[in-house]
Amino acid sequence: MRAIQASDLSSIESYRQVELPLPSPGPGEVRIKIAACGVGYVDALVALGRYQVKPTLPHVPGGEVAGWIDALGDSVEGLVVGARVLAQVAGGFAQYALAPAASVRVLPDRMTMAQAAGFRINYVTALHALRDRAHLKSGETLLVIGAAGGTGLAAVQVGKRLGARVIGVASTEAKRAAVLRHGADATLDREPEGWRERLKAVAPDGIDVVFDPVSGPLLQPAFRSLRWGGRHLVIGFASGAIPALPVNLPLLKGAALVGVDYRQFAAVFESACAGQELGELLDWVADGRLDPPVGRVFSFGRYREALAFALSGEGIGKTIFEVADS
Repeated sequence: MRAIQASDLSSIESYRQVELPLPSPGPGEVRIKIAACGVGYVDALVALGRYQVKPTLPHVPGGEVAGWIDALGDSVEGLVVGARVLAQVAGGFAQYALAPAASVRVLPDRMTMAQAAGFRINYVTALHALRDRAHLKSGETLLVIGAAGGTGLAAVQVGKRLGARVIGVASTEAKRAAVLRHGADATLDREPEGWRERLKAVAPDGIDVVFDPVSGPLLQPAFRSLRWGGRHLVIGFASGAIPALPVNLPLLKGAALVGVDYRQFAAVFESACAGQELGELLDWVADGRLDPPVGRVFSFGRYREALAFALSGEGIGKTIFEVADS
């Protein structure tokens, strides 16, 4: 099978197209014929060895895929060859990969492969963050920073499903227009100068929850704009920096700075809950309550461009690496 692999993580140029043996599923495993692989900012960091979890070498990027079940290992029940599925794998930039059967979910008929490839991490993160960690209530005001990114757009859509008024922050007019198309009630730029005043113009009574995958220069202004009892969700550090927050602010506002880590939530502490929430989200897709956007799609030969684009933060939605025609 064809795959994209690197023996060192020094640069994107280290990645090459290679031929690898077709993997055989063991007990409890499923072999997936991959149609598409989601490529997020974290995937690009991992591919370059810049993430907190370092991959083993040689490395095939990508962990979130959609495709067809190609073969079943022993003891796998409830799944059939040929089914359209999404799954978690080790090495999604390949024509085939093995997935634990527990990570495999059959797709709703209305869901495309490209939608499914960028779905699980972003949408479970958004639902877990907003409902489990922030306890977002219907009628509250939600501010989403980095709202045009894959996780940000998921938070905009999930926030609306939970009944919030949603304000999205994005860097360009095109991104802000996309955020509005996907359900936000209002948008803001991210220029720090005068930003709190512009926020006050669209949310004169303040905000209740901040969903923040950027953790950049707007962290303090956003936290200062919280109402009493507000919650600021730290999702990630796409800005590349780790800003500080004066600890008197949570005290003065009765507010909370809350960490959200999908990886630990799904794999370590609350895997059953993560699975239930994924099922709930797929039900929303099945009955039309949720229509996930698709980011820029790159063909198999453009693997370096896909990684560079995901790392750049320029995209709208989650970047998709297309492996096979869907």
